[in-house]
Amino acid sequence: MNYAASGDLFAPQSASHVNSFGAHPTANQESEPKSYGSAAPSIIFNEVSIRPNQSEDAPITDVPDGGLKAWLVVVGAYLALFSSFGVVNAYGVFQEYYTTTLLPNASPSVISLIGSLQLFILYGLSPLIGKLFDTYGPNILLPLGSLIIVASMMLLSICQAGETYQFYLCQGVLFGIGNALIFTPALAIAGHWFKRKRAYVIGIIASGSALGGIVYPILLQRLISSLGFGWAVRVAAFVTMACLCISSLTIRTNLPLKKEFSLAGAVDFSGFLDVKYTLSAIGAFLGFYALFIPFFYIESYGLFQDVDPTLAKYLLVIMNGLGIPARILPGLLADKVGSLNVLIPTMFLSGVWCFAIWLPSRGAASVTAFAALYGLFSASITPVEKFGARLGSIYFVIAIANLVGTPTAGAFLKEIDQKHFEWLIIFTGTLILAGAATFTAARFVHARSVFARV
Repeated sequence: MNYAASGDLFAPQSASHVNSFGAHPTANQESEPKSYGSAAPSIIFNEVSIRPNQSEDAPITDVPDGGLKAWLVVVGAYLALFSSFGVVNAYGVFQEYYTTTLLPNASPSVISLIGSLQLFILYGLSPLIGKLFDTYGPNILLPLGSLIIVASMMLLSICQAGETYQFYLCQGVLFGIGNALIFTPALAIAGHWFKRKRAYVIGIIASGSALGGIVYPILLQRLISSLGFGWAVRVAAFVTMACLCISSLTIRTNLPLKKEFSLAGAVDFSGFLDVKYTLSAIGAFLGFYALFIPFFYIESYGLFQDVDPTLAKYLLVIMNGLGIPARILPGLLADKVGSLNVLIPTMFLSGVWCFAIWLPSRGAASVTAFAALYGLFSASITPVEKFGARLGSIYFVIAIANLVGTPTAGAFLKEIDQKHFEWLIIFTGTLILAGAATFTAARFVHARSVFARV
């Protein structure tokens, strides 16, 4: 089996090669046309979820591509990402409040590490969670993840001001573990119910995280000012609990589960022997190193530039709001022209906006314009799975980049002044452009033709 013609940079070159979570492709899978590409966290899950849970001798169950049960699963998965990754997308609110109120003696770098720790755990645990999903489905993972997420938020609501370690444990570690248990099943389940519409459906599901990035910042900001931090987080936890209860009741598998749990193939570093894979891994590292920096610091930058505090609090909302169409529409285009062919220009433009708009921005109009444009184009990068990260080892690259990226940016803000913000912006734009250039090299190593679907 050779997928080179389809443009998958990381596809196996023989029928004996295992997929990203260790399942061997069957004859039926080899004849099935592949569809890679979504502007959402998709392609590793597309690859895994085509037949993610079947045992090697299990019969192939038809994927319905619609129907009431299938769309109820989509609703549940949408709410799962809305209430889990949506909270992650709202971390800019926590960053600003911790810096000014709860953890004023901690540096921006130390505070941003709380948020980046969530992402590190999410991606670092994903290969293991994927294997568990293959064997046990969502019936254990979703309720357990829901319990952990709600518990972490309740504990966060009683963390003491100045006690940085409490925020690390509750919001960084515990929430990160719960989020990992929710994130993978919520995306992987799409392949159980949809085939032709899979990229479109995964884009819809992933857009839930963007809507959460709108609702949770508004909810938290308004309730913190009226009820205080503790009750604001508790109300957010109740909203999250309601959404995740629905998700746990509606998300069900449609394909047979594997008979035995095995870690074999969860992480396969042999992909780095392929120059295309290695270049794409480097591009992913560079891109994800910088990707979330504007999301963490845009509100602080707006306040520094004397943007009206009311508008400054909505900059993160604007950034996340533009991510909704950017998670759905490019996925449809990627299925036609190739994932990298969509990713590369959007990634380049995200870097360009950093230099052309964010760097010279002074005042509300230019800062808001950057928030909107960066939210629109960077969402097409998030996360990297969509363009071929089909092996578990790519997750460790992403996890490390997420762990160190925003804290490194925070190190530039030793002083809150124009010069230090400019260094942060230059650092962000340079890394994103370098990542886009590396992906471009991977794309043309794979296929020299400009018109090739990659």
